[in-house]
Amino acid sequence: MKKGFRARQEARNGWLFMAPFSLLFILVFLVPLIISVRSAFFSQVSSGGGLFGGGEAVDTFVGFDNLAAAASNEAFWLGMARVVGYAAFQIPVMIIAALALALLLDSFLVRRPAFFRLSFFLPFAIPGVIAAMIWLYMYTPEVSPFMPFLPEGTDFMAPGTILASMANMTTWTYTGYNMLIFLAALQSIPNELYEAARLDGANGLQISMKIKVPMVRGAALLAVLLSIIGTIQLFNEPMIMQGANRWMGLDYTPMMLTYNSMMGQISPSGSGPASAYSLLMAVIAGALAVVYALLQRKKAN
Repeated sequence: MKKGFRARQEARNGWLFMAPFSLLFILVFLVPLIISVRSAFFSQVSSGGGLFGGGEAVDTFVGFDNLAAAASNEAFWLGMARVVGYAAFQIPVMIIAALALALLLDSFLVRRPAFFRLSFFLPFAIPGVIAAMIWLYMYTPEVSPFMPFLPEGTDFMAPGTILASMANMTTWTYTGYNMLIFLAALQSIPNELYEAARLDGANGLQISMKIKVPMVRGAALLAVLLSIIGTIQLFNEPMIMQGANRWMGLDYTPMMLTYNSMMGQISPSGSGPASAYSLLMAVIAGALAVVYALLQRKKAN
């Protein structure tokens, strides 16, 4: 009886500790998700009718019309092609740089690793919009502190280079964040493995390549999955860059298209079309993440 009472009490205490998180999770994640899914099946239509409309806008059930319109929108798929191409070269560069920094901090080569760990992570603490504005300032020839020293004609905001410029901004921001993921995985590796390798005559480079890198495969999977999901939602960098480069348009990325549809800047507009774009992005991000995870599992096996 005492064991049963203690088990029930521990279970009750566990649920009480989980209650604040569960409540916030429902309010911040589940409720907006449900509202967004519902909005994708509705559209705001004028209640006045007639040739010139009139009256108040009311939510009208339109079934899959919003999703069909979003899936057939050429601008959406062009934007998706841009972010997928962007991810194809930005994510590998960022992940390799983050892993290299983590290996460096986990070695005996760096004194005061806490200082360097904080320094590498600091760009992530800067709000994304502020970071994008800083880089826009540095990319603008008239005010940039380093552009005058580059070859004449260098343009970081030309149509052929602007994706690489935005990739540089994202890499600068998130490399330190991903470095911490790798560093946590490296510090969880038992020291006995290193000692055994040294006894067998392995040097520092061999230990890194043969022990450390294979042991952080799970951390690499997590970092890449988070990066894929984040890249599909690319917004801060192109939105700030578009303010100085109007040729980009309001639909340069899927997230920009969604936002401007919601704000009424692009037709069709309203919460219905914007929610439909959001659902499509979620499905594509999930599909890419699953494909990458399956490929990694197959490679590991």
